[in-house]
Amino acid sequence: MKFKSIKFTMYSLLMFLTIMSCSESFLEVEPKGTALEDNYYQNESEAYAGLVAVYDLLRKQSGGFDNMIAWFNAGSDDHYAGGGGATDGTGIQSFSDYSISQSTIPVSYWNDFYQGIFRANVLLSKLPNVSMDDSTRARFTAETKALRAYYYFELVRMFKNIPLITAPISSSEIYNVVQATPEAVYAQIETDLMDAMQSLPNTVVVATEGGRFSKGSAQALLGKVYLYQGKSAQAAAELAVVNGTPGGTSIYGYKLLSNFKDLWTISNIYNSEAIIEIAHTDKSNADWGFWGTGADEGNTLNVMVGPRSYSRTSGSTAPDYASGWSFNVITQSLYDALNGDPRFDATIADLKALKAAGQVDYTAGYLDTGYFLKKFMPLTTDVSTGGGATVLNYKQHVYAIRLADTYLLEAEALGGTGARAQALLDAVRARVGLPSVTVSMDAILKERRLELAGEGHRWFDLVRTGRAATTLASRGFSAGKNEILPIPLKELENTKIVQNPNY
Repeated sequence: MKFKSIKFTMYSLLMFLTIMSCSESFLEVEPKGTALEDNYYQNESEAYAGLVAVYDLLRKQSGGFDNMIAWFNAGSDDHYAGGGGATDGTGIQSFSDYSISQSTIPVSYWNDFYQGIFRANVLLSKLPNVSMDDSTRARFTAETKALRAYYYFELVRMFKNIPLITAPISSSEIYNVVQATPEAVYAQIETDLMDAMQSLPNTVVVATEGGRFSKGSAQALLGKVYLYQGKSAQAAAELAVVNGTPGGTSIYGYKLLSNFKDLWTISNIYNSEAIIEIAHTDKSNADWGFWGTGADEGNTLNVMVGPRSYSRTSGSTAPDYASGWSFNVITQSLYDALNGDPRFDATIADLKALKAAGQVDYTAGYLDTGYFLKKFMPLTTDVSTGGGATVLNYKQHVYAIRLADTYLLEAEALGGTGARAQALLDAVRARVGLPSVTVSMDAILKERRLELAGEGHRWFDLVRTGRAATTLASRGFSAGKNEILPIPLKELENTKIVQNPNY
């Protein structure tokens, strides 16, 4: 969810990012070049550059090897980690089989979001004194608070026990930071989002502002935050405003696309179903030397989920997929659940069948099932022709929150019962030509699995509804432990941070 223009603006801001960037650990956040930073933020242009830098951490959703979607897919019952072998990505493999420890979890899942929070805190401390129009200042402040809320929400639902830092901290303070209660973190998230909603526009101008937070996106996030805390009534109230009449157009202009597969058309960006959308570009010339950093604006998920050494046989009519690394292969369980569903063909590429029919060939990866995540599989025509490493420069945007997601979240918040919950569930199913089924919590969660397959939601849905221990038992999931991630070892050294239970 970066501005449409941000991905191009970033390259002219390298000096700014050098000043602003945190080191690898959030506990070493004292910026280099402090004297220069003190003289920055003199005008609206410099404040905008600061806002760009805060938005940049949204790339964690699908950028870099350690991205959110691939990671949480791998830990669910819908996917295996896959890849080239059992040691291909130690972190993601250990999460997929629940051998994960403080030594194997990639530190970036902790410190990338704290980097975003640090940038937000610095910008919020500077904005009151920037020479700029008050209405623009209010909007920048609102966006920054919404982003800080987003980053804290990701952290608290992953790790639960995290430090709450709402102002820049000095080098004398960083080693004495302690963890806050989850309740305190959630309270701050709610405050930031409610504050943000007061000054955010209802909608944004897609041509020039695509990807910026609007009031609708902040309200959708707030509804989700409430639901994760069990505040069902508040969640339903917020999400009802976002969703509007099921199947219709909401006050924010949100509306389900008529054709499900259009959600995955790469050119169909910032469409009516997108609430929080993360942008990528094939023009950042991303290369191995800075892959996964602020200068890398490509979608890495695309190359991760593609089949290895894919090729079509002579005369084949199969899709001309670009070869990839075979991560997030789809389990037989998800295949069976989607088989016969109208969303199957947009979700799963059944290369097992195509290979058996002599249409294609590919090299089997680790725990290969022959089923691949089609939503994010690029074609050869999508391969970048620019500079850098082509496999690191895919441009497909991804959704962090989309309307079908919030429909089903509201239906859940309503307890899975009643006329409105039924209408919300029916609208999601009717979009793909499915008949009505009686609404219930089980029906809603089943629909979420099929509608949102491969988009990184399934693991969180299982955990927050108390179904993970049973569903993931065969994968090694341990109740009372694996509902949250271990805090990376590096974050514990010489600090007051305490490891999560049972790790």
